[in-house]
Amino acid sequence: MITAIVFVKADVARIPEVAEQIAALEGVSEVYSVTGQIDLIALVRVRDHDDIAAVVADRLNKVPGVTATETHIAFRTYSRHDLESAFSIGLD
Repeated sequence: MITAIVFVKADVARIPEVAEQIAALEGVSEVYSVTGQIDLIALVRVRDHDDIAAVVADRLNKVPGVTATETHIAFRTYSRHDLESAFSIGLD
């Protein structure tokens, strides 16, 4: 499974509608409204790199109100469980 984190800039007046339309796209697992330089973060989870292009370039970028995107591909996933194991010193 490949995970892509997509930073989305959107028309400020349409952020809720844009977020809902992005969340409805196949391959998008979550959308967050955030503070800062971007408006939304979308998590895309797909089987291969071609699917990322299909979701981001072919569908997400075409959602009315999306003004720009920046896509980051995840190399590894670290869950809370993984991090606790990595930093454990073996004491119970």
